[in-house]
Amino acid sequence: MTTKQSMNATEIQTWLLSNLAEILNMSAEEIDVTQPLDTYGLDSTQAMVIVTKAQKMLGFELSPMLLWHYPTIEALSGRLAEEAEESQQETKSLVNNTDTPNLAAEAVLDENIRPASTSYKFNPNPQNIFLTGGTGFLGAFVIHELLNQTDADIYCLVRAADAEAGKEKLKKNLESYAIWDEEFSPRIIPIVGDLSQPQLGISTEGFEMLATNIDAIYHSAAMLNYVFPYSALKTANVLGTQEIIRLACKIKAKPLHYVSSVAVFESPEYAGKVVKENDSFDRWEGIFLGFSLTKCVAEKLVKIAGQRGLPITIYRPPLISGHSETGVGNTDDFVNLMTKGCLQLGCFPDVDYMLDMSPVDYVSKAIVHLSSQEESIGNAFHLQHPEPAPLSILVDWLSSFGFPIKMIPYEEWQDKLINDVTSEENPLYTLRPFLLERWSERKLTIPDLYLTENRPIISCEETLDALAGSGVSCHPIDTELYTTYATYLIANGFLNLESVLSS
Repeated sequence: MTTKQSMNATEIQTWLLSNLAEILNMSAEEIDVTQPLDTYGLDSTQAMVIVTKAQKMLGFELSPMLLWHYPTIEALSGRLAEEAEESQQETKSLVNNTDTPNLAAEAVLDENIRPASTSYKFNPNPQNIFLTGGTGFLGAFVIHELLNQTDADIYCLVRAADAEAGKEKLKKNLESYAIWDEEFSPRIIPIVGDLSQPQLGISTEGFEMLATNIDAIYHSAAMLNYVFPYSALKTANVLGTQEIIRLACKIKAKPLHYVSSVAVFESPEYAGKVVKENDSFDRWEGIFLGFSLTKCVAEKLVKIAGQRGLPITIYRPPLISGHSETGVGNTDDFVNLMTKGCLQLGCFPDVDYMLDMSPVDYVSKAIVHLSSQEESIGNAFHLQHPEPAPLSILVDWLSSFGFPIKMIPYEEWQDKLINDVTSEENPLYTLRPFLLERWSERKLTIPDLYLTENRPIISCEETLDALAGSGVSCHPIDTELYTTYATYLIANGFLNLESVLSS
């Protein structure tokens, strides 16, 4: 570890502001040092970048949890300006500071939120659709599918200064995944708001107008952060979902298509057990990821709304990979960063890990098709890959292309991660706190959580039956898919073969 630099709070604040702006692709002027960092959508990977860079600059160990306990740049700067030894001591206490809410008490839907009428008639051709998550990865492809498979106008909740800026934000996101079509532009209508605010940050008049005009709602937005605890994510992921339910119930009942997660079955109580689509998840003991806890509570709220008469459908995807035909994906996701880092390191951990990610085109097409079927109402669907493949298959494929890659024991791989990954040029350097820090009473790292022995067996038989005859199928995890992904990652510069082969 380097020697701690002598910097005061003002200097650290300037440094943090500059680095955060770079990571989020914003100008420093757009960032308010008194506002919580999650206001800017800081995800897990970006949080790790900040932590790792600050750790290197200051010369002492930092916990990712500092970003929660000191959530603004102003507060974090003051904290980091204190003595290194004191910071190390407090960091240790923060790591051990568990966040275990009473989820049964959390999963209570406002009694006033009830469908205006329970006499709902299914409409296979909605003309006005409200969607959240349109500036995200899956949300972009759901927009794309809705534009292609329906005639509806898509009203997209977006956080922006005004409607023009919101439209540009949506356009840039779709362009980044090569799915923008100018012909569809008039049908994409930005609704400036904020998932974390009452009534989604929309005026009462605007909220009531939406509730009157909208025919269906697709709610895929969530703050995805594997570092922050439940309490940090609750406002956006839980209370935001409650506001979406409020919108669905107001004036007239509108079908709510909610994108949940297979993470609702993350409790060790389900490890090794088969869980089916419409099994209830009543066990959440031992879940330690704040994001997973919020998905549990949010889905419970949706189910309560369903019991009150709101037409609901739930979709549970796993990790989502790139498009199976174009290879277009999110280069900042964990799987891509991990693959690139392990290639540079020359080895993968020899662990019993199944690649069960589903291509984004399968997930988005399945959601849109299933949502158009009346018999889907009241059901849940698992969009897990129906034929997951072991990690060793990926390593064998990489080896067949001449990459000097091998699998080594997990503990040995962790030692190499600590001792050999010393530069930010390897994505694993930034991910080290994420990969090495141990959480919960079981002292698991986050990768430990996804080992086969710690996971349930997610059944998707009922989902496949519902998709039968639709033409929607999940591409196998095979050489063709790997080649498609690799071609895209090399073409956009994410993977540099020469640097990998020479490292």
